[in-house]
Amino acid sequence: MVTLYGSFPAFGLPHASPFVMKTEVQLKMAEIPYHLERGAPADGPKRKIPYIAEAEHKIGDSTFIRDHIEKAYHLDLDRGLTPEMRARSWAIERMLEDHLYWAIVYFRWMDEANFAAGPAHFFDTLPRELREDAADEARRAVACNLLGQGLGHHSPAEVADLGSRSIAALANLLGNKPYLMGPAYAAIDATAFAMLAAATAPVFSSPLKDFAQRCSNLMAYQNRLMREFYPCHAARQAA
Repeated sequence: MVTLYGSFPAFGLPHASPFVMKTEVQLKMAEIPYHLERGAPADGPKRKIPYIAEAEHKIGDSTFIRDHIEKAYHLDLDRGLTPEMRARSWAIERMLEDHLYWAIVYFRWMDEANFAAGPAHFFDTLPRELREDAADEARRAVACNLLGQGLGHHSPAEVADLGSRSIAALANLLGNKPYLMGPAYAAIDATAFAMLAAATAPVFSSPLKDFAQRCSNLMAYQNRLMREFYPCHAARQAA
C-alpha cells in the first residue's frame, strides 16, 4: 500500500499544496490504492511535501513520485500521446510549476490580506507567544526564495502580468478540448488542475485569480476535474 504524505484541506481546497493535489490526482488516475497522511516537510527525503512511502522506501518530489509509480506498477499516464504531445506536456508542466506556481506563492505570502487569511494560520497550533515570530521568519524565508527564483525582484503589477501570461497560454493550449492533450486525461492534467485550483482558491484575492476566472474554458475544465477527482469537495462547493 502506498502512503501519500501531504498537506491538509485549506483555503477552500482539498489540499493547501498544489503539488500534493497533483500527486494525489495522478494516483487516482493510475487507480493505485493509497493511504493519505499529513506529512511534515522535514520528514521527507527532499525535505518537502508530497512524498510517498512504500514498504521501506520513501520517494520525494511529485515528478519523481510519478516516475516511481509508473515504473513500479508498469503503467503510463501518458499512454496514447505522441512524442510531440509528451514534449508539449513537459513544457506546460515546467511553465506551471517553475513560473505560475511562484506567482501564486507571491500573492499568497507577500500580500498582507492574503497572508493573514491563509499562510498565517499555518502557525495557529504554536503557543500564542511564538506565532508572530514564527510567521515572520517563514515569510522572510519565502521572500528570499522568491528573490532567488526571480519573481521577487518585480512589482506586484509585474508579477501579475507575468503570471497572467502563463494562465493565458494555458487557456489557449486547452482551447475547447476537454483535456489538455485531447479527449482523454493525461498526467499533465493533474498539474494544470492543481495549479488552477491554487490560483483561484476561494479565500484569496489576486489579479491571477481575477484573470483566470475570466477564462471560461479554464474554469469549466477546473470544475469538471474537481467533480471527477474530488466529488465530495465539489458537492460541498455546490451546496
